[in-house]
Amino acid sequence: MVGEAGSVREAVALAEIEQPDVFIMDLGLPDGSGITATAEVRRVSPNTRVLVLTVHDDVAYLRRAFEAGADGYMVKEAADVELVQAVRQVASGRQYVHPTLGAALLAADAPHIRPHGPGGDLSEREVEVLRCIALGMTNSEIAAQLFVSVRTVETHRAHIQQKLDIRSRVDLVRFARETGVLDDESAE
Repeated sequence: MVGEAGSVREAVALAEIEQPDVFIMDLGLPDGSGITATAEVRRVSPNTRVLVLTVHDDVAYLRRAFEAGADGYMVKEAADVELVQAVRQVASGRQYVHPTLGAALLAADAPHIRPHGPGGDLSEREVEVLRCIALGMTNSEIAAQLFVSVRTVETHRAHIQQKLDIRSRVDLVRFARETGVLDDESAE
């Protein structure tokens, strides 16, 4: 089923009648917020997965959308490249977050943490890479998340290990947990 709604009221009515698998939601609707509409769509159609498609590339909007029940969030400027992938991911029961916003969310969650070791303080980018490593991401996944090459990720990792005098991935994860770069909840 494919349908279109131009307002919060129409979106909720359409979701209630059609019970779609995936609902693509704009945040800017003429009669209210797409965040409110997301919560209402989820209320009337609990099995519907909601993918927010918006111009707002802001972590605050991302958080509010997920709190309202969204399953995915992507910016319109990336829709030509990522929309099909995002819909498939959300439809399969997984969450989707536009990569730039995912990296911004990680940075926003730990904006002032600047661990240091015998070799000096980590840069902000090195902290981002360390968090991603501690979250269990591969070098390729980190590269995609941060929009850099795998080689750049490897270089950052080498600098992190040199600065912290840490040799193994396990010790990097342990360090991230102990210093607050990665709290216990996000590691599980």
